[in-house]
Parts: sequence; structure tokens; C-alpha cells
Amino acid sequence: MSAKHHVLVVDDDEGVRTGVTWALEADGFTVTSVDNGIAALDSIDTSPPSVVVLDLSLPGIGGLDVLRRLRASEESAARQRLAVIVLSGRDGETDRIVGLDLGADDYLVKPFSPLELSARIRSLLRRSTTVGASAGTFQAKGSGVEIDRASRYVWVDGKPVDLAAKEFDLLRYFVDHPRRACTRSELLTAVWSSHAGWQTEATVTEHVYRLRQKVEQDPRRPRRLRTVRAVGYRWEG
Repeated sequence: MSAKHHVLVVDDDEGVRTGVTWALEADGFTVTSVDNGIAALDSIDTSPPSVVVLDLSLPGIGGLDVLRRLRASEESAARQRLAVIVLSGRDGETDRIVGLDLGADDYLVKPFSPLELSARIRSLLRRSTTVGASAGTFQAKGSGVEIDRASRYVWVDGKPVDLAAKEFDLLRYFVDHPRRACTRSELLTAVWSSHAGWQTEATVTEHVYRLRQKVEQDPRRPRRLRTVRAVGYRWEG
């Protein structure tokens, strides 16, 4: 699978770029590396990768700004669908939550193992392939909630709503598993591909809170996305 996929590595540390490039090429990936945000956006537009490995601490346009531009609703659908793994020397929970909220698919704290990075890339690619194979061009799930899987647009009670990348993925998982109690651990694995344990259940709680603000008429008394006490959440539709 990896031989068919192009990875863009964005890091201003030449040593990191060299080490990651060597490891990923040895694993069969095609790799392009750049050292700043402007070059990253240009590379994405001229030769779109399957996965972007993005450092947060970049000169000029920072990694979070690059991620924000990729996920902005006015940008192309191809940019929005890119899988992004964030690299950072920052291990604070705030940085992780901000990165995830902006649409990062995974997060690695430096120093990290190139083998682990390669494994996470393969996991993201498998998940993307599975989702793409099962996704219809248009889906309507639940009472008043409509999802266009191809464009990632969502309407609630006939009105368009703007969801961040992970909010959309979380909603899609819920509506694909209606009236079933989903644990926070299950949601971390399914939506964030969490196997290393760096995400916490607080990540799910925060994203559910944000999602309710957009899909519930009264987020304080949710009717579509209900809490299952001591378990997690259930999508009632």
C-alpha cells in the first residue's frame, strides 16, 4: 500500500526532515520535504500528497496557520480531505486540543520514533480507504440532519452548518451507529485512530460539546446526541 502514497514532510529542522524522509522511503513511501509553511502550501497545490507530516514550529507561517488554511471552508475540497499528522516539541494538552480542533488527524510529540510515524501514516491511509469505499455521495441520517459525505457539507433543519474536520468525522461516526452507546475510548480509536494513548477522553468530551452547539436546538438539553451516563454518548437522530 505505502508504495502508492506520497507523503509531504514539513519541518524546519534539516535533521528531522532527513531522518523522517529516509525512514519513510525505506518503508516504500514517496516523500517530499520542505522547511516552511509557504513551500508546504505550494507543494500541496502542485503535487497533492496523501498525508502531510506537519511541524508546528515553522518560520513565517506556523504549523497551526498552515493547518487552519487547509481546513478552511473556502479552500478546495482536496485540501480539506488531506490527512495531517502534527509534529511538535510541545506536549501541553492545549496544543494538542488546538491542533485536533483545527482538523489534525494525529499528533506526535518530539522526539518520536520514525517507525511509529510510519505506522500511524499507514493507519490513516487504511482508514481513509475504508471510509472512501463505504461513503455515498449523499446521506441523510437522523431527524433534520443531512450529510454530504463527498463534499463534507452538513445541514441541520435545512440550514448549512460549518463543522471542523474532526467534528464532521465524529458526527459521521455517530450517524453510522445510531441508537448505540459509544464509549469515549471507542470514539478515540475510531475517529482519532488513537493507539498510543496520548489523546484523553477529554478530547472526545470537548468535541462532543462543540458538536452539540451546532446540531442541537438547545445544547443544554440535547435530543439528538445524548449522554449515556458512565458510558459515553448515543446518537438518537
